Amino acid sequence: MPPNRKTIPPMMSTPRPRTQHGHVIRDLGMGIVSGRYAENTIMPGDAELQQQYGVSRTVLREAFKTLAAKGVVQPKAKIGTRVLERRNWNMFDPDILHWYVETGVDSAFLMSLQEMRLALEPEAARLAAQRRTKGQIARLHHWVDQMADTVAASFVESDLQFHITVAEASANPFMRSISTLVEVALATTFTISSPIPNSERHALTVEKHRHIALAIENSQEEAASAAMRAVINEGIERIRIVIGKEKRPRDGVERVD
Repeated sequence: MPPNRKTIPPMMSTPRPRTQHGHVIRDLGMGIVSGRYAENTIMPGDAELQQQYGVSRTVLREAFKTLAAKGVVQPKAKIGTRVLERRNWNMFDPDILHWYVETGVDSAFLMSLQEMRLALEPEAARLAAQRRTKGQIARLHHWVDQMADTVAASFVESDLQFHITVAEASANPFMRSISTLVEVALATTFTISSPIPNSERHALTVEKHRHIALAIENSQEEAASAAMRAVINEGIERIRIVIGKEKRPRDGVERVD
C-alpha cells in the first residue's frame, strides 16, 4: 500500500497456513501487497530469506514459483527476484485479495471492488432469473431471512451466501468464481459502515435483497438486474459518506489534497 494512505482495517480474517510453504507464500505476498517489498525492486536473496524463515532452498523456490504464477514477482537467473508492478498482478486471485484485506484496504481499492461488482453482479442476477432452480430460490429466501434476523457478527456471512447463491443460479461458472471479490467487498464495506446499528437502514437493506430474490423467483430478468444494482449502489453510497467525513476538516474549511 502506498505510504501516507489511510487504510481500512479488515473485519474478515483468513486461516493461517499450516505448512512452511504456505507460511512463506503468505508472508512474502503480504509484504509485496503492503509495499514492504516495493514494486520494481529486487527481493532479498535466497540465503537471507532461508535464514529468516528457517526453510530449505527448495521450499523458498517453490514459494517464488507460486508468487510468479500470481503475477507479483519475476525470478531471473543471476539477477534475483523482482517485484512486478501492480498492473501485472492477478487481482482476481483469492490469495492476493485476502492479502489486501489483511494489510488494510484503502477507499480507492474498495471503490474499485464495488465498480467490478456493478459490472458483473447485475448480469448474474439477470441470468439467475432465467436459469434458477427451486432449490436456489429457497436458499435465496433463506439467506434474506437470516439477514433480517441475524446479529452483526454473522450478517456479512448471510449477505455473502445470498450473493454466492445468485452467482450459482446464473449457471455461469465465471460468475461463481468471483465470490472472493464479493466477500472482500462486503466485509470491508461492512467494517466502515454497517447497516446493523440502524434498524431502519437494516430493514431497508434486507428488503432490497428480498426484491432481488422475488424478481429471480418470478423470472423478471430486468427487475432482478436493477434490484441487484440498487443493492450495490447502496453500499457505494455508504462508502462515499464515510470518505466524505474523513476528508472534511475539523474547522469546516474544504481542502483539496
